[in-house]
Amino acid sequence: MFLKGNLETVMELKSSPEKFFNIWKTQAYHIPNHTPDIIHAVDMHEGDWETEGSIKIWRYSVDGKQEVFKEKVVVDEEKNTLALIGLEGDLMTRYKVFNPIFHLTPKGDGSLARLIIEYEKLDENIPVPDKYMDLMKSVTTDIDANLTKA
Repeated sequence: MFLKGNLETVMELKSSPEKFFNIWKTQAYHIPNHTPDIIHAVDMHEGDWETEGSIKIWRYSVDGKQEVFKEKVVVDEEKNTLALIGLEGDLMTRYKVFNPIFHLTPKGDGSLARLIIEYEKLDENIPVPDKYMDLMKSVTTDIDANLTKA
């Protein structure tokens, strides 16, 4: 059984890559307002809201259970990619590597979002993180809907 893998899906968004990335890069503290049923809070642990490499702690729910995820954001402006590099938290008790990645490309007035989760399980009995991809899709949908409200 494989311990390393990538989950991937593609979604069409109404918001532009710039608008979507701006929330993640400089206003992550607003994300709980866009996704109140999923993400309950995000706190700055080290750095500030606008500097790449800053470390944030997310409090969220998945399958009715509250969890915590500590990450460092890495942005590649040239490739329109933003990655949350997992450092600590509930996920890191099951995965050696857990990195949600957003890759957006312009499409008309909106964008095409490629959502990726790079992971490495600590052992073969750990499930593939499908429920976290579902969470990532829900968060993306909620943020997009809030960004494009008339």
